[in-house]
Amino acid sequence: MSSSDSGEAAVSSLVTPWVLARVSGPSMSPTVRSGDRLLVRRVRPGGRIRSGDVVLARFPTRPELLVVKRVVHPLPGGHWVEGDNPVVTDDSRAFGVAVVVGRVVTRLWPRPGRLDPRPPDAGDLGD
Repeated sequence: MSSSDSGEAAVSSLVTPWVLARVSGPSMSPTVRSGDRLLVRRVRPGGRIRSGDVVLARFPTRPELLVVKRVVHPLPGGHWVEGDNPVVTDDSRAFGVAVVVGRVVTRLWPRPGRLDPRPPDAGDLGD
């Protein structure tokens, strides 16, 4: 793969329209936790992504890394994404712009249900 100014050519998209993702690590806690299984729908380049969406993304600087994060805002070449856990910074704060490859539709296991469309308040993290 060759890289481009936008970063989108530097990462591979999802092969199928639907993907089952398993969360590993605490970066999105309390919204999703390590071990949760998520149903993800592929997003094609240029697809609509909104601030607050929980997504599956890759960083052009680390294309082998596939992460679940929340979109903060669009940037040239992708999106700024962050985890809901402010203590863990394995997101755009460390790796820069991310290319969204899928949007999380729902949590399938162990607590089925839709995800909160907004990040928790900082005061909610310790409760």
